[in-house]
Amino acid sequence: MDLDVFVTAHRAEWERLDRLLRRGRRLTGAEADELVGLYQRTATHLSLIQSSAPDPMLSARLTQLVARARATVAGVRRASWRDALRFLTEGFPAAVYRARRWWVPTAIVSVLLTVAMGWWIGHHPEVQAAIGAPDELRQMTRPGGGYETYYSSHPEASFAAQVWTNNAEAAGMCLVLGAFLCVPVLWILFTNVLNLAVGFGLMSSAGRLDTFLGLVLPHGLLELTAVFVAAGTGLRLGWTVIDPGPLPRRAALAQQGRAALGMAIGLALVLFVSGAIEGFVTPSGLPTWARISIGVVVELAFLTYVYVVGGRAARAGETGDVEATGRSAALPVAA
Repeated sequence: MDLDVFVTAHRAEWERLDRLLRRGRRLTGAEADELVGLYQRTATHLSLIQSSAPDPMLSARLTQLVARARATVAGVRRASWRDALRFLTEGFPAAVYRARRWWVPTAIVSVLLTVAMGWWIGHHPEVQAAIGAPDELRQMTRPGGGYETYYSSHPEASFAAQVWTNNAEAAGMCLVLGAFLCVPVLWILFTNVLNLAVGFGLMSSAGRLDTFLGLVLPHGLLELTAVFVAAGTGLRLGWTVIDPGPLPRRAALAQQGRAALGMAIGLALVLFVSGAIEGFVTPSGLPTWARISIGVVVELAFLTYVYVVGGRAARAGETGDVEATGRSAALPVAA
């Protein structure tokens, strides 16, 4: 395509669209119809330029023009409590449910790897010696030692806020860095697995595995599930870069990225709950069975929320993406 000829042929239409947009609401019925037609043609022009003769300056100018026209034609939609309710009852659980083929295997592999590494650490003194000096390890694993006092070393509210911030940051990194071909997500997962396996192995070697599980399980079930969901979503995003499927790579990434953004918001709420449990329940004086029971109940409630509420929404067509009016227009492409 000869770009100069194309610009000469359609410049008048773009300038006319710009003039109509500057008039805002002061349009007659005929002018409003004309604006809609010019918007559609300009969007087509932009798609042709991007696919056949990409020019950064012209593409930026037409992108801005099309965005302004789209906002005028479709109107600016303000978020409401209804949107938040829809997100919590349909969008977020459906997105987690639809991503289950990624995060469930991630969870299974991570747990198996944690147990295997923990057993290896617990049964090999030379590995423990590489982790720390014997006196340091005894100080960490003894009754009232480092592993136990960690959960009561700060006031409950500040500790819960700190835990929530750290976990939300880890989940956000999994979601954002997944686009880098999955590698950063795998590293974050391995780091979490290694930290958990070290505690598992050292406490089991000291004969205090029941204490360790009593400290980890109340909040860890929900917390680790949220991390696995974030990691699985990040891996899916990274795989989209490698294999976008039937959609153009840019469109596929935009679709998965929007769902991942919504997932980040939802997981922040989930991690807030797990942080509250870690700050107030884990260090409490409740019996071990009661603390673990709370963790199990909360975990089952979340899984029920995902598989029942989310499954129903997903079968009804919910994807976790924004509504159609909030997505960029895209022309059909050849297979």
